[in-house]
Amino acid sequence: MTSLTASAPLNLTEVNQQLTHATALEMMHWAKDTFGDGLVMTTSFGIHSAVMLHLAVQVRPDIPVIWVDTGYLPAKTYVFAEELTDRLQLNLKVYQSPLSPARMEAVYGRLWAQNDLESLNRYDQIRKVEPMQRALRELGATAWIAGLRRNQTEHRKTLDRVSLQGTIYKLLPIFSWSSKEVYDYLVAHDLPYHPLFDEGYVTVGDWHSSRPLMADDENERDTRFQGMKQECGIHLPQSLEESNSLNSSSL
Repeated sequence: MTSLTASAPLNLTEVNQQLTHATALEMMHWAKDTFGDGLVMTTSFGIHSAVMLHLAVQVRPDIPVIWVDTGYLPAKTYVFAEELTDRLQLNLKVYQSPLSPARMEAVYGRLWAQNDLESLNRYDQIRKVEPMQRALRELGATAWIAGLRRNQTEHRKTLDRVSLQGTIYKLLPIFSWSSKEVYDYLVAHDLPYHPLFDEGYVTVGDWHSSRPLMADDENERDTRFQGMKQECGIHLPQSLEESNSLNSSSL
């Protein structure tokens, strides 16, 4: 592949054409060469997070790995995170809301239990979006690697492998992977999956907003956010513009 530089804005049409047939590992190398120290990645320590983490540290062992800890993750997620961090020697950067869970509940109540989209969105802005955007700023990120895949949500079907979210490039190395390809990679590299997978979870976030997959679920994301939405906000374009104003009024 032709080498590009991030010193000037990238031609996204050209870049996406160039990377159409690139493997995930080739895209990782391209990202390292293109963005250098401005490259970061995110993880949720979700069901298959070991795949992206393993891919990234093969290419850049010291890549900053942003983990937004909401304070409401299942106990098994925290244990899984410790195990993966130790095994892969991750350069982990943990970010949390300045508003503690106890303070948030005292001021706003249990936002996830109020059965309306506005409350869920406020929860996500406080606990997820604001810490994520602060992490990107403080780490000087110019490009952000994420493990999104096309078949996960309706919004993600509209994305490209390389795009802009605000002023930061979003890179999706395994965007076209199927669930089988993810599984095959885990097996080939003897990587663990999240322990809640054995309890029927196909995606996992906070303990109060995740559940096992049921027979009548049409999409794996139906198991999140009481089925009221598919995205927490971190990966939505407007989150960059909205997070500062919403959270300044929340804190």
